[in-house]
Amino acid sequence: VQLVESGGASVQAGGSLRLSCGFSGYTQSSYCMGWFRQAPGKEREAVATIAMFGRTSYADSVKGRFTISKDNAKNTLYLQMNSLKPEDTAMYYCAIGQQDREWRGGYCYTLEGGSGYWGQGTQVTVSS
Repeated sequence: VQLVESGGASVQAGGSLRLSCGFSGYTQSSYCMGWFRQAPGKEREAVATIAMFGRTSYADSVKGRFTISKDNAKNTLYLQMNSLKPEDTAMYYCAIGQQDREWRGGYCYTLEGGSGYWGQGTQVTVSS
């Protein structure tokens, strides 16, 4: 499984970025994908996930500002980030993993818990 992120950059607060993640090699027919981030000295956190049928989930800190989407024809995952804040500064990772069968407030909780395949990350730095 390969995931390659791109689009990270340094921007000023209030700006926008779009992250992309090309993926290949995952053979399961049902899967979740997500964006995670890790800032220095902090634990990795789930930013947004998307299930096969398009259901999305967002961290409270990014709701209304970030949008996750997926282009199945291009095997590419996106994260549109608007109204960026300095606290959004982190390494952003793309991930893919199983889609859970049982509803527990969503269908991507296994991936959100950290179990899946990961890319190398792309750095986002937001200055005030």
